Amino acid sequence: QVHLVESGGGLVQAGGSLRLSCAASKSPFSINAMAMGWYRQAPGKQRALVATIGSGGTTNYADSVKGRFTISRDNAKNTVYLQMNSLKPEDTAVYYCNVASGGLQVSYWGQGTQVTVSS
Repeated sequence: QVHLVESGGGLVQAGGSLRLSCAASKSPFSINAMAMGWYRQAPGKQRALVATIGSGGTTNYADSVKGRFTISRDNAKNTVYLQMNSLKPEDTAVYYCNVASGGLQVSYWGQGTQVTVSS
């Protein structure tokens, strides 16, 4: 069972920045060969994709965060990051880290970290 530990959430004013981190450990598989990503869930809404990064570095972003958020990964540390700039109140949500492999048919989730953006 992969263990994911998220950090970096908090309270920030609109226009501010936060950097989320998610470190993976205890994996029976190579994290480097797996896709990593961030999802978020706002109150009363379904969990939605924010950004993903493949094992080769290919990235994908939700339209609502393009140009403001940047996802990256450090394979040596089994860690994925989400740099969030120009934050808006509508970015307020619990952010979840995900590590997945379609080939292995596995998907693991972190416990979530709260991001609150005040207006």
